[in-house]
Amino acid sequence: SLGWDAAVTAVQAGQADALLAGASITDERKANGWIFSDSYYDSYQVFAAKTDSGIESLDDLKGKTIAVKNATAGANYAESLKDEYGFKIDTYEDSPTMYQDVIQGNSVACVEDKPIIQDWIVSKGLALKTVDAMESDPAPYGFAIMNEANQPLLDMFNAGLADIKANGTYDEILAKYLGESK
Repeated sequence: SLGWDAAVTAVQAGQADALLAGASITDERKANGWIFSDSYYDSYQVFAAKTDSGIESLDDLKGKTIAVKNATAGANYAESLKDEYGFKIDTYEDSPTMYQDVIQGNSVACVEDKPIIQDWIVSKGLALKTVDAMESDPAPYGFAIMNEANQPLLDMFNAGLADIKANGTYDEILAKYLGESK
């Protein structure tokens, strides 16, 4: 388990074969050599704040500090909104550190992929809540390789994904970890 930047670097350097870490499928990443599987989940970026924070809309962020994880879709989403809503951004290497920054009150909210933060809230009892009124448009997640020689691995992933969707396992996983179904 590596932080986002280290995981991307490991795959780029050939120290790891693939990246499966909530990697949003984007045209920019494809142009930079990322090769994606079929989408395994449509996610979106969401702001998460302490449960008693009173943060309910983007307007509530004016003059405040938001925590983001470096080089992620969440960081890009926050960056696209910061001038319009007047907040400052602090950047972190990993999710746990970013979450603790919010819990400790240094930042009023963080921006994260919805299923990642939701899993932490459910499985670890994190004292945060997601503010769905502040979410981004959905984006697909994919299993990513950066070396065409790993195409057989990507093909196996796609075949396995199709199988679990067909046999119901995919829906069971969503229900168990995220409390949702497709």
